Amino acid sequence: MEKPKRAQRPHCLVLPHPIQGHINPMLQFSKRLEHKGVKVTLAITQFIFNNTMNGTSSSSISVETISDGYDQGGPEAASGGYEEYLPRFREVGSKTLAGLVVKFGNMGCPVDCIVYDAFLPWGLDVAREFGLVGAVFFTQSCAVDNIYYHVYNGHLKLPLTERTNITVPGLPPLEISDMPSFVSVPQAYPPLLKLVVNQFANVGEADWVLCNTFHKLEEEIWPLRTIGPTIPSMYLDKRLQDDKEYGFSIFKPKTDACMKWLDQRSNGSVVYVSFGSLAQLGVDQMEEIAWGLKNSNYYFLWVVRATEQPKLPKNFMAETVLNGLVVTWCPQLDVLAHRAIGCFVTHSGWNSTLEALSLGVPMVAMPQSTDQTTNAKYVMDVWGMGVRAQCDERGMVRREEVEGCVREVMEGERGKEIRRKEMKWGELAIEAVDEGGSSDKNIDEFVAKLVKS
Repeated sequence: MEKPKRAQRPHCLVLPHPIQGHINPMLQFSKRLEHKGVKVTLAITQFIFNNTMNGTSSSSISVETISDGYDQGGPEAASGGYEEYLPRFREVGSKTLAGLVVKFGNMGCPVDCIVYDAFLPWGLDVAREFGLVGAVFFTQSCAVDNIYYHVYNGHLKLPLTERTNITVPGLPPLEISDMPSFVSVPQAYPPLLKLVVNQFANVGEADWVLCNTFHKLEEEIWPLRTIGPTIPSMYLDKRLQDDKEYGFSIFKPKTDACMKWLDQRSNGSVVYVSFGSLAQLGVDQMEEIAWGLKNSNYYFLWVVRATEQPKLPKNFMAETVLNGLVVTWCPQLDVLAHRAIGCFVTHSGWNSTLEALSLGVPMVAMPQSTDQTTNAKYVMDVWGMGVRAQCDERGMVRREEVEGCVREVMEGERGKEIRRKEMKWGELAIEAVDEGGSSDKNIDEFVAKLVKS
């Protein structure tokens, strides 16, 4: 006799940390789950919902809201900064997330699993309260997570006393400048250091440990369930129809202006520059980057958020109008995939790094903070997919360095070798998420266990 079929699909409630770089990978994972027959609901804060393209989304994933206690202002509304915001988010977020679970139960669409951002370990407490499967999702690289884990378990004592040859199991020898900024300068970010280290407070109790990377990229680091890279399917395996963008954006991209400008450039002739949605560069550093780009004599497309544009040198845009375009935001995947892009100058945030790697775009890494310094180490010395701009004694990347790094990647033998390695990594990224690949198999197993349970 055939077994009776389950009346409903398994239902996952997905809880990201409320910033763009954490929402995007968890949203892409949600699309993969939905493609495999799982019902998914993304739970974002009311503030993010209100400020993400006016609460609209081009994603097919259902969205519900929870509260972080600051619905009108988000983290910036907390007068005490993150030290005040994070405990409040835990208190209010737990209650409103539990309310969602109850709501879906009453609707006859019960939740089976909570997939929660590792930055929000209280998501597991809510899952356990209702007897649900709990899956922790690490949005950063395994290498960075490994460092935080060894800080948590006491293997790495802070503050660090060694400047070079810092030993972390599974990682190459590191200098203090290669460590995440929360670890290299712990006194500067006490609440955020606590946030990243406490990811591991209850990780051993989770039913699943998922990570946004792929096996062959970081196979010697951690025995986790890799499910990445989490970028839209159109740029990888193309198995998810209409999955051409993330679906959520805090800023409105200048798509037409960017693409029309790029269409007029020859293959590989443009330097694309973006430091993401959060980085705030100093006026002096903005000036050095600006003149470094100008002096390189390459075409450049530079994303400078509206709040950052007053930091640009006076007359810079007028002086570079023939070979440069400055925009407040752009459709990054479309830009990186454009034939005209020859180089990506970036802070080396994890999402941007995975995008460049998957699309085969060489990088100039200019890390600013958080995990970016470690990512930059791997970009240059481990994966060979770019170069890392070096700072002077003041921590400034000078214009000569910017120009030199751009030229090194855009021309010469080193640039050719970087392109060869980028092509290899791009092929392996597609292989991982395509049918039967390592990430695809891990997602299949996760779904199968949900159905069985």
